[in-house]
Amino acid sequence: MRSVFSQPLMWTERLRADTARMIAVRDSWRALWSSRLLVWIVGVAAVGLFGVGSAGEAYDPRGLTRGLGRVGEALAGPAARWDAAWYLVIAKSGYRPDLGVHTLSRAAFFPAYPLAIRAVSLVGVPLIVAGVLVSLCAFAGGLYGIHRLTALEFAHTADLDIQRPEQIARLAVFVMAFAPMAVFFSAIYTESFFLAFSVALFWCARQGRWMWVGLAGAIAVAARSPGLVLALPALVIYLYGPREDRAPDRLTSVPPAGGAGGAITYARRAAAAFRPRYRLRCDVLWLALLPAAVVAFASSFALSGGEALAPFKAEHEVWGRQLEGPFVALWDAFRHPHAISFAFLLVAVPVVVGVVRRLPLAYGLYVIAAIAVAISYPAKGDPLLSLPRFLVVLFPLGMWLAVWLTEHPRLRLPYLLLSALVMAVFVARFATWHWAQ
Repeated sequence: MRSVFSQPLMWTERLRADTARMIAVRDSWRALWSSRLLVWIVGVAAVGLFGVGSAGEAYDPRGLTRGLGRVGEALAGPAARWDAAWYLVIAKSGYRPDLGVHTLSRAAFFPAYPLAIRAVSLVGVPLIVAGVLVSLCAFAGGLYGIHRLTALEFAHTADLDIQRPEQIARLAVFVMAFAPMAVFFSAIYTESFFLAFSVALFWCARQGRWMWVGLAGAIAVAARSPGLVLALPALVIYLYGPREDRAPDRLTSVPPAGGAGGAITYARRAAAAFRPRYRLRCDVLWLALLPAAVVAFASSFALSGGEALAPFKAEHEVWGRQLEGPFVALWDAFRHPHAISFAFLLVAVPVVVGVVRRLPLAYGLYVIAAIAVAISYPAKGDPLLSLPRFLVVLFPLGMWLAVWLTEHPRLRLPYLLLSALVMAVFVARFATWHWAQ
């Protein structure tokens, strides 16, 4: 009979025997430590050279990100700034209405991430350290998942002159780790947490593990409200694939073009293209967990004596965001462009086109839907406020950039160096309490 103590050893042996997993672990680890080392070196140096601004006192009235001493303040600089204060106060005290006027403000921040911080802090870890640990572990898992998913999607791509798809996967994790806004992946923000579970949803959907799709999606939605758009790619993969778990129920047969009935043939071709390849089964019900997460969070406010719509009311009344639709926000952005946000939008457009052209349908629809939701709730004064942060978690953008860099090898190093330099600038701003989108 095997001892329970032999189980971890058996797991590591199986991992070492799986070449694809070992490559993913190695590449993800290299991207993780090298990028986070740069983040902390730049952040600590920025605090030491320039000090911290006065925004912290106004933005963190409970002082959860302050009072750490000279060394502690410098070390916490790249992690505990701005919205980190809200996640820390929720992790410490929840959404209790007896904490003063900031109750409604906290309602806009969904609970999964601060709950994870609280769980880690229960073993005696300080809140800020717990937040960084949760973010780093989630980021490590997200990078590993991106590597495996990228290698899977490009394993059988005929239009690439590449012998080894793991080369693209390696570039993908470095593109993500050194992205301009990658400072938020190790900060006490939801970016890495959401990234890990959104990648998990895609991987599990590709494998046909729908219970895990529902659970990963529910956690992602419980981390940030725009996560509900993950239901779209999950349903598309369910109905149209590609899927590794079983063969399609229907083969897509497109009638040949030409002949007298040209219009009829075209209509048949269009109908055949939109016809689902997989029939609905009972396991599709697991996808209902995604909207259920939003309902559960809203219900918790109602059951505690508050308003069920408090999370959405806070976005409008406290944070100045309201639903206007993507076209209104884009028009306002063109009329009154904010240089940084507008630049990120312009760069994102050709990358989104690349995702639609080179990756399966679900990836393109996910990116388009996520961006549409992000710009449908513009903030006063800057319609594209925080758009760069919303973009950084959209990992299909990094996957396509990896393909593009693979096809343009001379641009790989210049791109990564430029991206790392821009990231360093945002790290320095973030650590010194200056706004970094």
